[in-house]
Amino acid sequence: MQAQQQPLEGRPGAPGGRSRGAGSGSQVIALFVFLGASALVAALGGLATANHVNGWYATADKAPWSPPNWVFGPVWTLLYTAMAVAAWLVWRKHAEGSRTALTAYGLQLVLNLLWTPAFFALYPVLGTPALWIAFGIIVALAVAVAVTVVLFGPISRTAGLLMLPYLSWIVFASSLNLWAALHN
Repeated sequence: MQAQQQPLEGRPGAPGGRSRGAGSGSQVIALFVFLGASALVAALGGLATANHVNGWYATADKAPWSPPNWVFGPVWTLLYTAMAVAAWLVWRKHAEGSRTALTAYGLQLVLNLLWTPAFFALYPVLGTPALWIAFGIIVALAVAVAVTVVLFGPISRTAGLLMLPYLSWIVFASSLNLWAALHN
């Protein structure tokens, strides 16, 4: 008698494979871990920004298309939440390529964390070169986010789509950074 094989779509790692720990508390815990990682990056970025938004940045030459400072908090809150949910969606699929996709996600999160102190906190120490260092970081961040979108999409279309507003915002922020580097 021959053993019956599990259908391909029901196997973990197969296209349409089942999610990790489906129906268990591990799903909720994992979501909170991803949300917590985003919150940590946001909080550390906030610490690097707090003393400088009303310091050198208040009098800096900003791009004419720069939004008012109050816009950044709500936008980043939405983006960090969407990023975390996107990463969680990829994690829970346990599909082929998830590890690579989540590694790219982690790399872009680190670059995101590095940009804020480079832009805000280094300027009083280094002057304009700090803004160029930050620009190099944000360009690398845009590339890392684009790679993350490309890797997330085949695993979870929703996850890939959730990362697109973030990529758009990073490109927009890059233009603000470039203007600051050229005019300060």
